[in-house]
Amino acid sequence: MKIEVVAYRKEWSAQFISERERLKAALPIVFLQIFHIGSTSVKGLAAKPIIDLLLVVDNLQDLDDHQVIFEQLGYEVCGEFGIPGRRYYRKGGDQRTHQIHAFAYNNLYEIERHLAVRDYLRTHTDAVARYATVKREAAEFSGNDIEKYGDFKETFVKQLEEAAIKWRLQIKANNDDYRL
Repeated sequence: MKIEVVAYRKEWSAQFISERERLKAALPIVFLQIFHIGSTSVKGLAAKPIIDLLLVVDNLQDLDDHQVIFEQLGYEVCGEFGIPGRRYYRKGGDQRTHQIHAFAYNNLYEIERHLAVRDYLRTHTDAVARYATVKREAAEFSGNDIEKYGDFKETFVKQLEEAAIKWRLQIKANNDDYRL
């Protein structure tokens, strides 16, 4: 797998919308929401050109019952793939183009974690610049080894997630309508 980190491309948003509509049309499932997440969802952030989708569904059994449709849409069905309560799908083989992270609505931690990072990056340009640098260094360091790429970024990503979750909670705490 070639690991390529490229400058932000404005067409990523349209690619997300197109794939979201394909999924909604092909799958007889009620999606509570389909979000664009990951680096391609953040304007200005360098990224591997892979569109990440976050599917929120009523229950995961609906997804499991329709694996054949995911395969017909070109996705590899990967099960939980290391995160309990997730269904993971990827498309494009070695040159992946899309990946889906699906959770039931009550898996709030995983859903909020993904959205918090996306929203934090959308509002913190300093974090975007740092993350882009880390991604480029990881790509150079990894020699196209996806494990090395992930390991190189791991410390930064964990710190980013922590900052994003705290930031999201502060926003909610400052909202008069929010109560614990």
